[in-house]
Amino acid sequence: MRVTAPGDDQRPDPSVVHTWSTRNAAGWRGAATALNAFDVAVVQHEYGVYPGTDGEDVLPLMRRLTVPSIVVLHTVLRQPSARQKTLLEQIVAAAGAVVTMTGTAHDRLLVGYAVDPAKVSVIPHGAADAVGAATPRRTRPHLLTWGLLGPGKGIEWALRALARLQDLDPTPTYTVAGRTHPKVIEHQGEAYRAGLHRLGAELGVAHAVDHQAAYHDEATLGALVRSADVVLLPYDSAEQVTSGVLIEAVAAGVPVVATPFPHAVELLTGGPGLVVPHRDPTALAAAIRRILTEPGLSANLAGRSRPIAADLRWRRWRRGTRPSPDGSSPAGRPGSPRQRRDHVARPGRRRRPRHRDAGARAELHPPGPAQ
Repeated sequence: MRVTAPGDDQRPDPSVVHTWSTRNAAGWRGAATALNAFDVAVVQHEYGVYPGTDGEDVLPLMRRLTVPSIVVLHTVLRQPSARQKTLLEQIVAAAGAVVTMTGTAHDRLLVGYAVDPAKVSVIPHGAADAVGAATPRRTRPHLLTWGLLGPGKGIEWALRALARLQDLDPTPTYTVAGRTHPKVIEHQGEAYRAGLHRLGAELGVAHAVDHQAAYHDEATLGALVRSADVVLLPYDSAEQVTSGVLIEAVAAGVPVVATPFPHAVELLTGGPGLVVPHRDPTALAAAIRRILTEPGLSANLAGRSRPIAADLRWRRWRRGTRPSPDGSSPAGRPGSPRQRRDHVARPGRRRRPRHRDAGARAELHPPGPAQ
């Protein structure tokens, strides 16, 4: 199931069984009806995904479910607003089970919110198998950031760091891959991206920056990640307890330079990357310089990623499959790197109700391709 906002890609996708449009004030009703046709509803929770203030419309949907529900929390704020705190507590109360993907998120939830601890489990964020054809080495060092773009991504700090590395020979290139976040488009248009283009020109590094404002398929994104010498995660947020991009970078064995958001501190400390202060392009540039020039450091960091990557791939679940213990790919289509938005559900197999009237069939299976 997907949630769409104005400006989202509306092209048919056979894997989508129902679309919840934010333009429909009561869209949660149809969404709940569709989810109730499956055995389990897996709700990916993020405040900015669902309609209503702080995404509050997901709560009546959950209360309308007649099938078991599992809520996966992508964000657990340390200092939520009163409304955000109450809403998350009610979501946890309505859920059959709750999953956090890091220990930090788990601890924050139990300490800062009135929730039933028995409902909450930690299942570390999995990763797609970092497999594919060998990527040809580039002639210049390649820095990479990918994911949905918007204020707080910290790309401006990476550009300022890049300007401090122009004395290297050869000079690095920097790829920024991913569309602008739909919520950012809705409220601010492309102002943030346009500002990055202006900043790159002012710093004299525009020629070294490749802005790829598109969604990449699994193969294309996988090749792009494998071509990177360093993945940069210069996020402004000190709240981010889960980062799929971080996990995918580590799983691919690419050294990471990140700011100290909780997931980065938890995964990178003493591990496959370097952590630098927020909004500090000098420190960011120094860390990149170390990885590119210090003998053996890049290989050392990549080596530290291997046991973590193997564990991540073993824990990964995609369409009811998991890799074998030797790391080989599972049967079926593996999940792609997380550049797209994950919304309501990755529901299981469809149930076959004994009685379903024509109206219900029409709602669950509208004429034409599934949206």
